[in-house]
Amino acid sequence: MNENYYQRKNCRICLSSNIVKALSLEPTPPGNNFVSRGQLNLKEKTYPLILYFCKDCSHIQLGHVVNPSILYQNDYSYLTSTSPVFVKHFEKYASHVNDIIQLPDRSFIIDIGSNDGTCLSFFKKMGFNVLGVDPAENIANIAKKNGINTIPEFFSSNLARKIKNEYGLADLITSHNACAHIDDLDNILSGIDILLKDNGVFILEVGYFFDVFSNRWFDTIYHEHLDYHTVSPLEKLFSRFNMQIFKVERINPQGGSIRVFIQKQNGNHIIDKSVDKLISLEKDKGIDKLESLIKFEKYIKDVKQDLINIIRRIKSNGKTIAAFGAPTKATTLCYYFEINKEDIDFIIDDNKLKQNLFTPGKHIPVFSQEKLYEQHPDYLLILAWNFAESIMKKHRAYKDKGGKFIIPMPTPIII
Repeated sequence: MNENYYQRKNCRICLSSNIVKALSLEPTPPGNNFVSRGQLNLKEKTYPLILYFCKDCSHIQLGHVVNPSILYQNDYSYLTSTSPVFVKHFEKYASHVNDIIQLPDRSFIIDIGSNDGTCLSFFKKMGFNVLGVDPAENIANIAKKNGINTIPEFFSSNLARKIKNEYGLADLITSHNACAHIDDLDNILSGIDILLKDNGVFILEVGYFFDVFSNRWFDTIYHEHLDYHTVSPLEKLFSRFNMQIFKVERINPQGGSIRVFIQKQNGNHIIDKSVDKLISLEKDKGIDKLESLIKFEKYIKDVKQDLINIIRRIKSNGKTIAAFGAPTKATTLCYYFEINKEDIDFIIDDNKLKQNLFTPGKHIPVFSQEKLYEQHPDYLLILAWNFAESIMKKHRAYKDKGGKFIIPMPTPIII
């Protein structure tokens, strides 16, 4: 262990020490740590990206944990509001959740890992009281300016007690992908138990490893994502805290996610058939077996070779390639696929916090969309592949002038 990262020796879900190495990717710097021109000569630290498999509960997790302050409190650059897809997702989410659990008037709602407050803003419009918790102080300040009360701290059981004393108990606690980013889940669930009313509901959205596995989406593996969730281990986790999953929905964001509805034991909600249905689906797919992850590694090596062949062929013909989107997963993809600034001239991203900076480690420059039409590269590699459809629709003018799109996942294709 050192000040930057440490290796976890047991399962985050069931606490068993019976975990084994399953998949090794290239070490990378933190995927959101973009650098300025003046930092290009500084050596960036890289950290291991190795997946481990729990033989007791079948949970899949990163073996090495990077210090959260490095990941989230060093000019964190992810903003929910820059993605029209996510904004629409959260607008529908607020309405959908209220339809299912029938929130009382003036309900108190807390969002763990609330980012810029986009999700809570829709609950606020519905007349509910809201509170965000997010450790990225620069992002929390943006949320506050947007009228969303936000505590700029890591959520914990100690913070939960403070919130309970100042604001009272919550009718609904939500978390969008944040619970895949937290090493000490026991501390988080203890905090939720403290804050949640007896008839309250906790809803978390996390990436679904079933989709990652089925579609070879290996680039969703990065340092922020400590866990790669399936329903069966989650059921075991919540049972340790006298909670139960009563409904699970499969949703589209992040290339494939699940929305998990949790209540305290013997809560008001009847257990939906969706819980057992997905557990059976996972078993049928073989995700509860180590051998399946070994096959997964072979799959992604095939994808790597296919994309490298496409890029090398284009470059050998004297054509230019730019990229669209600089999400965290692009760092994993570029490192594993050996894509460098010699391959990609520049990247377009709508997030102003990333523009005019350089990508972690690979140092590919990032610009606003105006650069796309100024330079008009021959090909545009969509690194934010989970938003490929909306990106291609928005930039139809680029294609109309002869530009071609490359979608790298799950199988590289040119459009």
